[in-house]
Amino acid sequence: MATTTRSRKPRPVKATLHAYQVGFGDCFLLRFDYSDRSARHLLIDFGSTGMPKKDSEASMKRVADDIAQRCGGKLDIVVATHRHADHISGFATSPDGQGSGDVIRALKPDRVLQPWTEAPDAPEDWVGPATPKEARAAKQQFHQRVASLDSMHAIAESAVLRLDREKGFDARWPFAERLRFLGEDNVKNLSAVENLMTMAGAKSRNLYLFHGCKLDLSAILPNVKVHVLGPPTLRQSASIKRYAKTASDYWLRAGPLVALGADGSAAEQSHSLLFPQLTKDDWFRESRLPTEMRWVAERVDNAEADQLLGIVTALDDAMNNTSLILLFEAGGKKLLFPGDAQLENWSYALQSDMAALLDDVDVYKVGHHGSLNATPKAMWNRFSKRGGAAKPGRLKTVMSTMAGKHGGRNGAPTEVPRRPLVDELRAHSELHNTQDLAPGVLCEIIEIDLA
Repeated sequence: MATTTRSRKPRPVKATLHAYQVGFGDCFLLRFDYSDRSARHLLIDFGSTGMPKKDSEASMKRVADDIAQRCGGKLDIVVATHRHADHISGFATSPDGQGSGDVIRALKPDRVLQPWTEAPDAPEDWVGPATPKEARAAKQQFHQRVASLDSMHAIAESAVLRLDREKGFDARWPFAERLRFLGEDNVKNLSAVENLMTMAGAKSRNLYLFHGCKLDLSAILPNVKVHVLGPPTLRQSASIKRYAKTASDYWLRAGPLVALGADGSAAEQSHSLLFPQLTKDDWFRESRLPTEMRWVAERVDNAEADQLLGIVTALDDAMNNTSLILLFEAGGKKLLFPGDAQLENWSYALQSDMAALLDDVDVYKVGHHGSLNATPKAMWNRFSKRGGAAKPGRLKTVMSTMAGKHGGRNGAPTEVPRRPLVDELRAHSELHNTQDLAPGVLCEIIEIDLA
């Protein structure tokens, strides 16, 4: 009887990570080189904020062209960790067909990976409910969440339009800059969203992922395992709808200008109850109204501003907590990409059976551009390969960020990147930071031996 020989799939021997300088944003091209001299390419996020619009468009087109050249005209997988502009704005297309998103679309990726919250419709077997009633409830909850996020997107857009129209409002209100930054980041990015939904061709090629779901990409990435650690579905955990102001897992150390109470919460004496970083001295705004009327106008203006900032900040936190957390395992090495996942997203993974996968991570893409709450200490402390410069097989960390764009107002310990975290990354890992690249340098290349 004739015997059949089972063909062996090639094995990955090297990974190369291109960390692009995109301002306050993420863009990573991950290449796997194989034993048969073939290669596979994954684009993980492609977005930017904080640059003038024309500069940003030109820069993203330049990056897109470079990606096209480096991958030889073909992308295998596109990952969009979540909907924030600083992660997907580059996927936007142009009416003339020459936009950065048009370039990426022409690379014809075989799969597009996104979090479950981006699914156009929620499959009823999404989380394996035991009864049809539970299936309907899960689906209804999903649609309620999407509707809620869409409403906040509209508020974010209206806030930006208000700042554009009313220059005096923009100039006088201390937090107008923060409102504009968050508002622009949370506008729905419709062109990019629609491009992501269709660039892989058939709908079945768009995969909407959640914690623990089975993901088999072996036909595209031979001998590479991809573990999905987050986000959890709402049925798995409702924590992603919440946001903790303080936690022992945050990098709150070294905040001399902020008093902390015995319970670790920020002191609120002489501060706004909603926004402790906004002192009452900041509330005063010049006005031509009679003196006896200024206190009314002052409170009305700031109540509206506080509401806008509160809503847009809530949307920012909610979106971050929908981020994909992907762990690539190849040739005995592990590469972790968590998007902007914050503590509420991480908490579910850290309490699950999958947490042990983190113990021997080799490469960590620093979450949320180095913010205080996206590299939980419970996760960081699991990394056995962190250590000093002499440590063999030392952990590599990669951060894409731009200082001065987010957080840190009035001495609050919220600047991005967070200084104590950066100090820790420099001391106990081999840190690669796009912010350290010289102007005009497109990307940093980090090589990882998988053999």
